[in-house]
Amino acid sequence: MQIRLGYDVRFDTYARTPVVALLNVHPSREKDLLEPDLLRTEPEVPLSQYIDSFGNRCTRFVAPLGGIRLSNSFLIQDSGLPDAENDSAREVPVDELPSDTLSYLLASRYCETDLMSNLATELFGGIPPGWQRVQAVVAWVYNHVTFGYDFARPTKSALNVYNEKQGVCRDFQHLAITFCRCLNIPARYATGYLGDIRITLPPSPMDFSAWFEAYLEDRWWTFDARHNRTRVGRVLMAVGRDAADVALTTSFGAMPLTQFTVVSDEVLC
Repeated sequence: MQIRLGYDVRFDTYARTPVVALLNVHPSREKDLLEPDLLRTEPEVPLSQYIDSFGNRCTRFVAPLGGIRLSNSFLIQDSGLPDAENDSAREVPVDELPSDTLSYLLASRYCETDLMSNLATELFGGIPPGWQRVQAVVAWVYNHVTFGYDFARPTKSALNVYNEKQGVCRDFQHLAITFCRCLNIPARYATGYLGDIRITLPPSPMDFSAWFEAYLEDRWWTFDARHNRTRVGRVLMAVGRDAADVALTTSFGAMPLTQFTVVSDEVLC
């Protein structure tokens, strides 16, 4: 399956503003590119790239006074298969976990494990460990949190989501991630494209999406507390401890958003 991916994002600027953008596909998906994944700016400005500590491809530039447009359009090859599942995947004891997964057991900006450990144990401690326990976390969040764009708030943490029982896709994932970490299951935040492919079209326009990954058995597995179902055509862009690590753009100065369009469409031959 081929998927057309892209975006058209525009900002106002009131001064020259340094920016870091995470708008490229994740390095693990670069082998699937059929066309170059190139961030374009209007006006053109010098760009430089680096790989951050989480393995994401980042782009640095300085937005000029008066505003900037960021855009891209490219093709990627995808298996066309739904997210992988393994009902028998076991939890890995903490002392046996790979060292590079340990940071995903700790509290982070939006995931207050220190405040929610007792709650996680009460809700999920009696569920058999492994895939079944993670899926129980996903189902609980899906069934108890109401989705709505009006519920978005940049400071909302997992504890806020638990208390308010409402949020956007990132809030669903933060709560599920926090529960998993409290249960000693490494969990990390993921962001990328999730097109409305082979599903009933939702009323809202296409957007970037968030999901999370849990470490079970010997690898990271995709889970989605917002949708609680496997999906086709998920394309990873970045992973981190939570949304603070994988913001699409981080500006070091005021840069209000004026336009936001995302494309993730299956190309029918």
